[in-house]
Amino acid sequence: MYALGRHLLLELKDCNEELLDDLDFIRECLNEAAVRCGASVVGESFYHFSPRGVSGVVNIAESHISIHTWPEYGYAAVDVFTCGDTVTPEEAAKTIADRLEAGNHSLIELRRGMLEESQVSSGTK
Repeated sequence: MYALGRHLLLELKDCNEELLDDLDFIRECLNEAAVRCGASVVGESFYHFSPRGVSGVVNIAESHISIHTWPEYGYAAVDVFTCGDTVTPEEAAKTIADRLEAGNHSLIELRRGMLEESQVSSGTK
C-alpha cells in the first residue's frame, strides 16, 4: 500500500498561554515549521478571536499546516498534512511543540489516500 499523504494530528497541552494568544508569534511559528520540514510556503491565513485565541493555516505546496488555540486552557490543536516524499512532517510538529513550550503533547499519524501499488505504477485512481 502507498499513501498519497501523511496527516499528523498534534495535541499540545500545558503550553505558554501568552504565546497561544499572540497572532504574530503563531504566524511566524507555523511558517518556520513549514520551512524546517522542507515545505514550500504558498500562502497563509490567520485570525485572532475576541477575547482570546488564534486560528491559522499556512498553505504549503505539499498541503497545509493549521492551528487552533485555546489560551485559557493552555491548549492547541495542530494539523500537519503533507503529500509526497520531500518533506518531514515530524520536524514541523516538533518545531511547533517546542516553540509553544508544550509541557505535554501527543501525536497521531493518519496515512491519507491509500493506494494499491498497481494504482501507483499505472497512475490510475
